Amino acid sequence: MLIDVAQTPVVDVYHALVGLVNPRPIAWVTTINSAGIVNLAPFSFFNAFGANPPVVVFSPTLKRDGSKKDTLRNLEALGEFVVNISVASMKEIINETSREVPPEESELELAKLHALPSLHVKPPRVAEAPAALECRVMQIIPVGNGPISANLVIGEVLAMHIHDDVLGDDGRPDAKKLQTVARLGGEYWCHTSDLFVLPRP
Repeated sequence: MLIDVAQTPVVDVYHALVGLVNPRPIAWVTTINSAGIVNLAPFSFFNAFGANPPVVVFSPTLKRDGSKKDTLRNLEALGEFVVNISVASMKEIINETSREVPPEESELELAKLHALPSLHVKPPRVAEAPAALECRVMQIIPVGNGPISANLVIGEVLAMHIHDDVLGDDGRPDAKKLQTVARLGGEYWCHTSDLFVLPRP
């Protein structure tokens, strides 16, 4: 099979790309709009990008009709967000918050979740999440135009909140305790519970 991107419908390109580039961690992002309504949405175009300063990147793509998602509008207006870490025990709720709702409705409230205040940013953390990263937008880079085009958000991590019960004896996050989930292609997700150790050479 060959996919010549220039000759292929964008939706088909999208499905092939996410089917091949995986597993992708899920940024469960809280933002707020000018009316103070909390938006909560998952994004699987997400990763850590550096440590000095600590940086994360994620991409709220445009909708299939080419319009901006609420998360992107909120980021452009306020420039702050929180990445709540996505774990197996909350996978159904995380998935449910991907539902499109009007800007005046909060996915946090619809999912019956609770907010905790952040230290440095206005968007709250999800109380039920075992860890959260408070972030300030460094840059938003539009990549492409039209439906499903990317908006690369580069955020500096200002604070990390980590529940003690997901820390190992060394005081660092323990993958076996955290039990994150990730996205694959289509409707497939995966657990990070099948772990193995491979020391660096």
